Amino acid sequence: MSCKPKLTYFNGRGRMESIRWLLAAAGVEFEEVFLKKKEQLLKLIEGGYLLFDQVPLVEMDGLKLVQTKAILNYIAEKYNLHGKDLKERAQIDMYVEGTMDLMGMFLMYPFCPPEQREAQLASILEKATTRYLPVYEKALEQHEFLVGNRFSWADVQLIEAILMLEEKKCDVLAQFPQLQGSYRVTSMLLGTAKW
Repeated sequence: MSCKPKLTYFNGRGRMESIRWLLAAAGVEFEEVFLKKKEQLLKLIEGGYLLFDQVPLVEMDGLKLVQTKAILNYIAEKYNLHGKDLKERAQIDMYVEGTMDLMGMFLMYPFCPPEQREAQLASILEKATTRYLPVYEKALEQHEFLVGNRFSWADVQLIEAILMLEEKKCDVLAQFPQLQGSYRVTSMLLGTAKW
């Protein structure tokens, strides 16, 4: 059995992308299995691998982990990316949840009817620049990272969200100098070139 975590999902970003990012941030190499046929998913379900009959699935440390947030929590705890104490963990969780709300809007965007996409994208970008990014900007005025002076899961989620935003509007960070600086530092720390 391989020591590398095994990630099973469809060949796309979706709910597995944050898991890939967090493992990469922790410096963990992993294997991926892409589900190409319905039969592959059914085999996992019938084999009892999927607690709720859905992916993502991460196999590591003898566990069959499902549910994105549970997987992310496990990885963050295992690789010390979830704060030094309960207070920091709560702060990290608040940032992560907010970032996931922002990213969730992007997950639904491709399913928006074509005639509504322009308005939907404008709404996402407006919320990003008025509700979410100002919160991160304020935090980064006080610290190098979102919580304390230590790289965490919250920083990883933020960089992923920024990249999603920049795919749609390349100058989205123009009004946010602290985020621009943090983005550069976090990008260097991530070491995502391996995947």
